[in-house]
Amino acid sequence: MLFACSFHLDHAASLPYFLEKTTFRGRVFMTHATKAIYKLLLADYVKVSKVSVEDMLFDEKDINHSMDKIESGAQGFSLLGSCPSAVKQERQALCYAWHFKLINLSVTDPYKVIDFHQTVDVNGIKFWCYTAGHVLGAAMFMVDIAGVRVLYTGDYSREEDRHLRAAEMPQFSPDICIIESTYGVQLHQPRHLREKRFTDVIHSTLSQGGRVLIPAFALGRAQELLLILDEYWSNHPELHNIPIYYASPLAKRCMTVYQTYILSMNERIRNQFANSNPFKFKHISPLNSIEDFVDVGPSVVMASPSGLQSGLSRQLFDMWCSDKKNACVIPGYVVVGTLAKTIINEPKETSTFLKELMPPNIILVHGEATEMGRLKQKLITEFADGNTKIITPKNCQSVEMYFNSEKMAKTIGKMAERTPDVSETVNGILVKKGFTYQIMAPEDLHVFSQLSTGNITQRISIPFSGAFGVIKHRLEQIYESVESGTDEESGSPTLHVHELVTVKQESDRHISLQWSADPISDMVSDSVVALVLNISREVPKVIVEAEDLKSVEENRKKAEKVIYALLVSLFGDVKLGENGKLIVSVDGNVAELDKQSGDVESENEGLKERVRTAFRRIQSAAWLTLKKQQILCEISSGTRAQETRGTAAQLIKEEGAVNKSISTHEIDFQRYDFLIHYLLEFGMNMCASLDLQFSGNHV
Repeated sequence: MLFACSFHLDHAASLPYFLEKTTFRGRVFMTHATKAIYKLLLADYVKVSKVSVEDMLFDEKDINHSMDKIESGAQGFSLLGSCPSAVKQERQALCYAWHFKLINLSVTDPYKVIDFHQTVDVNGIKFWCYTAGHVLGAAMFMVDIAGVRVLYTGDYSREEDRHLRAAEMPQFSPDICIIESTYGVQLHQPRHLREKRFTDVIHSTLSQGGRVLIPAFALGRAQELLLILDEYWSNHPELHNIPIYYASPLAKRCMTVYQTYILSMNERIRNQFANSNPFKFKHISPLNSIEDFVDVGPSVVMASPSGLQSGLSRQLFDMWCSDKKNACVIPGYVVVGTLAKTIINEPKETSTFLKELMPPNIILVHGEATEMGRLKQKLITEFADGNTKIITPKNCQSVEMYFNSEKMAKTIGKMAERTPDVSETVNGILVKKGFTYQIMAPEDLHVFSQLSTGNITQRISIPFSGAFGVIKHRLEQIYESVESGTDEESGSPTLHVHELVTVKQESDRHISLQWSADPISDMVSDSVVALVLNISREVPKVIVEAEDLKSVEENRKKAEKVIYALLVSLFGDVKLGENGKLIVSVDGNVAELDKQSGDVESENEGLKERVRTAFRRIQSAAWLTLKKQQILCEISSGTRAQETRGTAAQLIKEEGAVNKSISTHEIDFQRYDFLIHYLLEFGMNMCASLDLQFSGNHV
């Protein structure tokens, strides 16, 4: 964001360049009056500038474009509140200014304006402005960033003059005060003495037949002086025959703005406005050029520029400076190096303002290095008893300060209905807007913010040509909750892993995974994908010699080894006790497993049930493999064929499978093929004399 405190060139002249020639894309704020005069002032600056076109930083086109980017606020509402006349006057002011092409109404809505003291929030940074009293529309900006408040005064005046109110005093002390140091440590006379000195010099000069030149900036100080002169002439009839001119086309055009924003001025001007417009002068006339000036007899001419470096003021100075009867009254600050260089002293005002404000950090800007250094030493003396830090940065020098601010999150909505107990965990959604934090229930998100909750459903397809039952068995070894089901639309078999991930058999060659995205579901889905891909990489083929069949006892011993290996893979710490039982340890809990009976003893019921279930499944797998080995061996030798058919049928029946084809050399084991897959994974060779080839559900 960028704040323009006033329309004077030292505050606003770089805006067209900054907004049009740089990468700045922020928002710009100023008051309506500042914006109206800003355009006139900069346009005049471009016209009278003696810089070549190639060296100019911006042109009138850049000024017009910058106007569209400036957000302006109203001036005067803080005085009159919601008074209908103020609203009407503001609208009339805008229309009046538009008539004279001062502002563009297409980008200025009179009903959406920024008032003094009105807090504006831009991405969490809050600001509001106070009346500065310097010139029409001048403002001091208070900026609040995460609780750290910075006051930028710009040019201000704590003394009420003929038409403007004095600068306001903020109701609290800011953390940082950035203040002007233009006038160093020089002292300033009281206003009534300065006015008397001003009018006395003019009256005395005119009484002697002389002429008075007042080189002044076209806006700001000039309007104050014109009010003084017009009032003085009204009170002194002997001066009515002596003309007063203000020789500035710019001042003439800007006078319409002053006549428009009467309600933003002090009470004296507003009371006078009830009878007549104070800026419609009775004794003052405009002067367009030196050719229109009839230099006969005493006169008073106010002309720009204030520094006498060129223009009409320099022309008149050259004409009149040789006559001792004439006078040149320089009413304000001028730049070093100009003919009219002088110093206006205002440090007492600065010191008093800072003593009332008492900021812990003061940054001096907008001043000459020498005067700024003197003011710093003076302020160090004034604030010797405190911890005030005074900084005088050079141009383009960054100033960094560190502040500690508390971050507080407030619960709102349903979460604020009950006070949580000490050490109770609070679960909700943390919403950050700017520098404020709020915790709310997901269902309240659309109520207290412009956000809403939503679910992201993820779905992937994986090549898989094996039996779907193999996947289920593997998942049951990892997850405690694996539920079988059927898809309602296609009728395809499905698996639901902890109700988080759904595994669906899409075809003989593909399966799909679907889940709602969240950290836990994402981890579960990753593990399922890894498991399926691992199954697909296994080679379901074993070729062995049909010699030296292993005895049942040897196979049982190997089966015990497999059971032990599987228990280790599931529980980690498994040892063989002195009594022949297996001791399973998990997270400090111990369970004893009897390999013969399958009984489990443990003080932890959860571990007890897990070990019992795992052992039952492993034991079932090992037993089925032994039975299959026995049947296949007998089939391969061609003996006991009829008995084998019955045994195979009984085996399938016991496990709840459907016997689709029973023959001497081919048995449909349905879902039993995963058993041999499972045992092969751990290297158990129980069919040493067979050549087993897998095809679908057949062996």
